[in-house]
Amino acid sequence: MNTGLKITAFAAALAATFGTAYGVGKGVDPVVTDDAPAAHSEGHSATSPEQEGGGDHTGHETTPAGGLQISEGGYTLDLKTPRVTAGQRTDLRFVIRDDAGRAVTSYQREHDKELHLILASRDLVTYRHLHPTRAADGTWSTPVDLPRAGGYRVFADFTPAKKGAENLTLGADLATSGPYEPQDLPAPNPTARVDGYEVALDGDLRPAEAGELKLNVSKNGKPVTDLQPYLGAYGHLVALRSGDLAYLHVHPNGEPGDGTTEPGPGISFTATAPSSGTYRLFLDFKHEGKVRTAAFTVRAGTSGTRTTTETSDQTSPETSAEEPSADHSH
Repeated sequence: MNTGLKITAFAAALAATFGTAYGVGKGVDPVVTDDAPAAHSEGHSATSPEQEGGGDHTGHETTPAGGLQISEGGYTLDLKTPRVTAGQRTDLRFVIRDDAGRAVTSYQREHDKELHLILASRDLVTYRHLHPTRAADGTWSTPVDLPRAGGYRVFADFTPAKKGAENLTLGADLATSGPYEPQDLPAPNPTARVDGYEVALDGDLRPAEAGELKLNVSKNGKPVTDLQPYLGAYGHLVALRSGDLAYLHVHPNGEPGDGTTEPGPGISFTATAPSSGTYRLFLDFKHEGKVRTAAFTVRAGTSGTRTTTETSDQTSPETSAEEPSADHSH
């Protein structure tokens, strides 16, 4: 899928590679919601260049980032539902159009799905990974119930079925009405906790240089060695750059049944950031029939990648669409 991460183990068909994990849920996917205090206004905040994540030390991108354009490669994301109400369940509808304005109705299946949909709040506190349903006329739809008002970004990650077509990630803004209370981006810390699980992240995320990120999943102090396949892999990782929400969709180096990829506890990713700056990482993993999301804040362009300790009440069961637990709609 189109991403700003430079692949280190895959060929040019992928724009980013993040180790042995991939997974996107079915039904309703995870939500990440933190209870950090208010800190900045909606949209781009007045932060340092590192926090804005606009480029490398010279202010230029080292590799292209995805999701910043509504149109690319002859295709356009036509968001039919540009605004919703916080706390109110709404059908989010959109169409992918070609350069002639026609709705696209044929896609290549990647990781068991024709299209992956990501929703994230501008403050990177709320996150969803969804898989909408496509009607015969090319209209995609999925129910959403966003818990907080403010600005959101919608990312459509897909590959048209047209011969020679490349994977694309198109982005559009979504407004959510209601009382707005912006929150701080959580500070870096090496552990994330969710639904009784603990995920430890170690490694370096470097601009223009490959680095390895290692994640280890445990529960009640014991390593989890029986992660379940989730859309063809043991984990799924999305990275979003703070400031402009550049989209970095990363994929596994291995897959279940390949003879080398173990079902935990370790998940390893090798990636190159498109620029220095602060990033938010969202790791989805499946265990005991449920999908959970561990969220981290990392900084590229500094010595050592560090993550944020978070406690989330999301259980992410594939059969549940309740807020604020999972939202892995498919």
